[in-house]
Amino acid sequence: MSKQLHDKIAQGEARIVPAPVARPNAPRHQVEVDRNFELPSGLFAATVGLYLGFLAIMFAAFGNPVLAIPMAIFGLFIVAGFGIPAIWTRLRDNTSLPMTSDRFRLDGIITHTGPCTSRDASVQMLILPVLIVGWGLTVAIIAAVV
Repeated sequence: MSKQLHDKIAQGEARIVPAPVARPNAPRHQVEVDRNFELPSGLFAATVGLYLGFLAIMFAAFGNPVLAIPMAIFGLFIVAGFGIPAIWTRLRDNTSLPMTSDRFRLDGIITHTGPCTSRDASVQMLILPVLIVGWGLTVAIIAAVV
């Protein structure tokens, strides 16, 4: 945690050290970043499709001209929320590639808590979007009946 040291400096208790000098030809220690989480692109496409499907259900059930702009804004947020990370995976210095569906099916994925089969990882990733679509269908059915 950082904190101000003005009083320690004034009392002479703080030790001030010079900034490190960068050498002109020193090697850069670049951190390897995995921007795709090693998951197949199909899982991300399914997630986007489910979220956009929820918006389509809501627009179909409660569609009126007043809701067109908010629904368009929500759609833009969903596309941007998944589109920008998709662009990050295609940056010039990104060396990591998403796992293929076949390799994902065979090997699964390693998580923080240990190995996870492809079925379990897919369920964990898609459970919330599926529940949201189910909730949207339920609300639409209730609104149609009432």
